[in-house]
Amino acid sequence: MQFPSPLIPARLIRRWNRFLSEAELADGTIVRAHCPNPGAMLGLAEPGMRIWLEPNDDPKRKLKYGWRLVELPGGHMAGIDTAVPNRVVGEALRARGIPELAAYTTVRPEVKYGAKSRVDFLLTEPSLPDVYVEVKNVHLRRDEDWAEFPDCVTARGARHLQELGDMVAQGHRAVMLYLIQRDDCARFRLARDLDPAYGAAFDLAAERGVEALAYGTVITTDGVTLGRAMPLSP
Repeated sequence: MQFPSPLIPARLIRRWNRFLSEAELADGTIVRAHCPNPGAMLGLAEPGMRIWLEPNDDPKRKLKYGWRLVELPGGHMAGIDTAVPNRVVGEALRARGIPELAAYTTVRPEVKYGAKSRVDFLLTEPSLPDVYVEVKNVHLRRDEDWAEFPDCVTARGARHLQELGDMVAQGHRAVMLYLIQRDDCARFRLARDLDPAYGAAFDLAAERGVEALAYGTVITTDGVTLGRAMPLSP
């Protein structure tokens, strides 16, 4: 996945709320930027951090910048846009770049399922069970090289696990894919202390046959692509 416009560096002044931030450009100009992330963003929204913004000239948009990346110690990067993982995974699925799902050639995004939900991807292939794939954005790191999810309470995420379990009960496959949108992690686990209910929902889903995968990413100021599979410790 390539960014449509070249990114420009800035210094974060503050994150006003879930969707609005303020930053200083290299020439000293203060701008407001859309923050495409409703989560807690623990450790990724500290004033003074070097961030990367994507400018736009769309007259329909109120804000002319979108926040995309955060620079981390050691030259590492983290992506904060929660829409990016679906684009990255979608490209990888169509290129058959995820070994666990490479047998499927038909990839359909945003298909209705469950009560009132849409699954991120539905994979189909003659003679194989359909696969329902949900993708979660991961960018929390608190300890060693562990990536963790979630970074705050997510009732919606727990509901998705239940709905995936329902698909397995109907004879399909179901996969929860955690995409780690930062490049300083080497393994993945649940942040059970931040949302015990999500941890319980994960355990129940696993018992029902829902599969879990964790993949890293390769992040540059040009774009974000799928990285290597990572060990998952629920």
